Amino acid sequence: MGVLLTTIVLVFVLFAASRAILRYFDKQISILEMLLWLIMWSIVLIILIFPELTNFGAKLLGIDRGIDIMVYSGILLLFYLIFRLYVKIDNQEQEITLLTRELALRDKKDKLLEHKTKECKNKDKEIRQGR
Repeated sequence: MGVLLTTIVLVFVLFAASRAILRYFDKQISILEMLLWLIMWSIVLIILIFPELTNFGAKLLGIDRGIDIMVYSGILLLFYLIFRLYVKIDNQEQEITLLTRELALRDKKDKLLEHKTKECKNKDKEIRQGR
């Protein structure tokens, strides 16, 4: 790999790892999630420094070239991340539905209470005027 590309990937890996650490300290991800991201970026860094390791790993799995195992691993990782996003979006949709229902019911109760209060005030006014 060329020096320029290696430098760009190295800077990106360090940036991404720092983002994982910052997200943990901001309490946006758990320690487990941070560790998983740091492990992933460490693997990328090791492969960047020792690219021949991909050939060794590929041969163990019966794959011809190291780059092929990287592509396969990347695709699997992307599918997993898409699945996690799908689950999070689905959960948020369910939460939004529940909140919308609760707000609608609360508005209905408020309007009903307001209507009843007006009725009581009107009856009270009629009673006072009748005296």
